[in-house]
Amino acid sequence: MSDMSETGKWFGRRGFIAGLAATSGAAILAACGGEEIAATATRAAVNPAGAATAATTAVSGAATAVATAAGGAAPTAASGAAPTVAGGAMMAAAKPATGTINYWHHFTSETEMKGMEKVINSFKTKNPGAMLVQENIPNASFMQKVTAGTQAKSLPDTLMVSADRVSDMVAMGAVKDLTERVTSTGLKAQFPDNRWTVGTVNGKIYGVPAFMFVNWYYYRPDYFAEAGITKVPTTWAEFADAAQKLSDPAKNRYGFGMRGGDGGEGFVTLIMRGFGSPIVDDKGKPAIDVAKATEALTLYTDIFTKRKAAPPSAPNDSYAQLMTAFKTGQTAMVLHHTGSLKEVRDALGDKFKTAVYPAGPAALISDVTPLYNGMSATIPNDKQDAAWSWITQWTDVNSEIDLLQETGYFPANPAAAMSTRLTGDPIYGSAIEALNKGTIQPQFVGQAGWLKQSVLPAFQKVLLGMSTPAQSVEEMVAGLKKATS
Repeated sequence: MSDMSETGKWFGRRGFIAGLAATSGAAILAACGGEEIAATATRAAVNPAGAATAATTAVSGAATAVATAAGGAAPTAASGAAPTVAGGAMMAAAKPATGTINYWHHFTSETEMKGMEKVINSFKTKNPGAMLVQENIPNASFMQKVTAGTQAKSLPDTLMVSADRVSDMVAMGAVKDLTERVTSTGLKAQFPDNRWTVGTVNGKIYGVPAFMFVNWYYYRPDYFAEAGITKVPTTWAEFADAAQKLSDPAKNRYGFGMRGGDGGEGFVTLIMRGFGSPIVDDKGKPAIDVAKATEALTLYTDIFTKRKAAPPSAPNDSYAQLMTAFKTGQTAMVLHHTGSLKEVRDALGDKFKTAVYPAGPAALISDVTPLYNGMSATIPNDKQDAAWSWITQWTDVNSEIDLLQETGYFPANPAAAMSTRLTGDPIYGSAIEALNKGTIQPQFVGQAGWLKQSVLPAFQKVLLGMSTPAQSVEEMVAGLKKATS
């Protein structure tokens, strides 16, 4: 559904809590597969049972091999110091967790819930005396719920912390500083430094990496062959040309499934960066290059407005519409991340392939970003050990691979990325390449609101013929100044 009709108070650094209560704050990295499902927040109590097990996993092979699997050289997202060990969160045998742990998350799709169920079952086996109470909150409502919970001091013990929301959640006082525990337990050394970058604010760590959003795009090689396209697009210019060649509106077939609805804002800023325009500087101040940003937005929106290479519904299309169109053969290419692989594979079998995002004239921007789990700032002291056991269960190698196989979400743990359960599947070749080349999305207070309340509607106005790319970029710049003031 289009978000242009949404109302709500704008928020910047001084007023973002009121704004977060009025806006969904959902950006592309937080838009997990299945977010379109009209889910009502439900609660499910998990009563763990079963024998506790020891929990240390060793990794064979050289540290350089781990580093290679984790990524490439700076300044990409895959860079960072190689971990000394990488087998999950349980660095040494610890007392099994006991008591009740509450957890808020924004998983809603069937595949996501199946993946989390496997993580829960592993946690149950290790911690038979603990009870997990999980509440799934639709992604569009998640920050509203967190904001209200922060104000009312009624937050859960643990919760998901997505990359684009870290700064806001820290600023409002919703999440607990985990630096001492992450360091003293040895967990920090198990992951490359870059896994912690986005979850760190002012030198303090607020989240434990659970999995990675690794961008790629899906395409139909059979449609490419029909259109006489022999080269998979590697630049945005080639991508736009291919989208046009692949389109045949008379057959209701379009070259590209464009996300103009909820979540589409993240693609806009990603492409702008590829054309050489930063979003903010190293101090979090607005730094958009208007000329380069306009060039990027023009090329991207022209795919719909001039080339007619995206479905007529594009201005309102979000995840559900995009994936339905691709799975049913209406579109030939769609941008997403590995988290939708299971869904696409179940629908299309071997009729699709994947590729790394196209590059702009200035750079290849393909963000690789962890999704974190954290503790709330209000968690009682006597529940923190049990909460730690839960959020670090997600870093266990087997749990990460289980989640991958159910959803496609890529492991954050380098040891899991080396597993033959992953490397033995050739479809992940593009994901590994993207991980090696990946970049890190800029983070700043007010980002989620700016993306939702400025970038998305300005982008949609171009698609609907209500604004030019240049006018919409100016609108985005004005909104960014307000958001960061």
